Amino acid sequence: MADVRIALRELLRKYRGDTEVDALKEGLVLLVQELMEAEVQEKTGAERYERTKSRRTYRNGCSPRRWDTRVGSLTLRIPKVRQGSYFPALLEPRRRTEKALLSVVQEAYVHGVSTRKVDDLVRAPVVKAREGGRVVNMAAVVAVGVTQTGEREVLGFDVGAAESYGFWVSFLRGLASRGLSGVKLVISDAHVGLRQALSEVLAGASWQRCRVHFMRNLLGLVPRGAQELVGAWVRTIFAQPDQEAAREQLELVAGSLEGKYPKAADLLREAGEDVITHMAFPQAHWRRIHSTNVLERLHREIKRRCNVVGIFPNARSALRLIGAVLEEQGDEWLAVRRYFSLGSMAALYGSSPEEFEAPALGVPKEVIAV
Repeated sequence: MADVRIALRELLRKYRGDTEVDALKEGLVLLVQELMEAEVQEKTGAERYERTKSRRTYRNGCSPRRWDTRVGSLTLRIPKVRQGSYFPALLEPRRRTEKALLSVVQEAYVHGVSTRKVDDLVRAPVVKAREGGRVVNMAAVVAVGVTQTGEREVLGFDVGAAESYGFWVSFLRGLASRGLSGVKLVISDAHVGLRQALSEVLAGASWQRCRVHFMRNLLGLVPRGAQELVGAWVRTIFAQPDQEAAREQLELVAGSLEGKYPKAADLLREAGEDVITHMAFPQAHWRRIHSTNVLERLHREIKRRCNVVGIFPNARSALRLIGAVLEEQGDEWLAVRRYFSLGSMAALYGSSPEEFEAPALGVPKEVIAV
């Protein structure tokens, strides 16, 4: 309590000396931070830096989060714990999405769409946006990364008229300009423009071709009646204990396919190295880095929310809604355990788990799934 009083006195001194200081906002931030500290103290079983046998877990740094209140937007530092999860009881993870959807409807009204048409938009299943006086299809892209300490983050998102090379270069350069660095692995489908942009902007990163998309492409080259058998053969490649064994098995499978299904054999040899890239990383990570499944789930949720709106009045309104959905997802990721354990990340970097205790913004990303 003494620390709180000292902080309040300091805030009052600032307020008396500077009329620009918003004492109400700063005071609210101070109060909320103290409430979170009390919650985390109860969860860990010890005060900060306290040595006690009753301690249940340890603190693990903080994550920033914007909180919209009646006195304005506040920036909070949410404490994290090493085992289990913590999310402040006083925050509402889904509140911003509701506001974003409301802003889309408000903007539609401002742009001359009647309330009856707005009601129709809420029921329409089409995801489109108005641009230059006409309705166009807009592609939404999302990048998700994993920090050096194993937590998932949404790195960025955008909408564009087409997923061209130029669009991808601009998007990836935007990520780099905001601090993305140290990328070890990129997971995506085999989009030509994206691959070209990745080699230019993220040179030095390995590329993993999404295994799920690859299997769909390969099985599309064989008759329907043979797809189950061919799929089983190909999956034996991914069941190997290491990358070298996977290469040997890949050649055996490709050879067995050559006679009846030469196109499938050619694709397997051509893309084989790209679909087993993940095997060069810790085996504990393989299940989560061989495909873009984490992104597919995000895309489904974005599509579901956008279907509610239908035709967006412009690209900016679509960005606002998508951004709110992703902020909501980021909040939920804060409250769950790490995507990769500290031990497995330490093995990747050749360090001990103790060196990974305090994650910070801007640390290198091990994986970026686009």
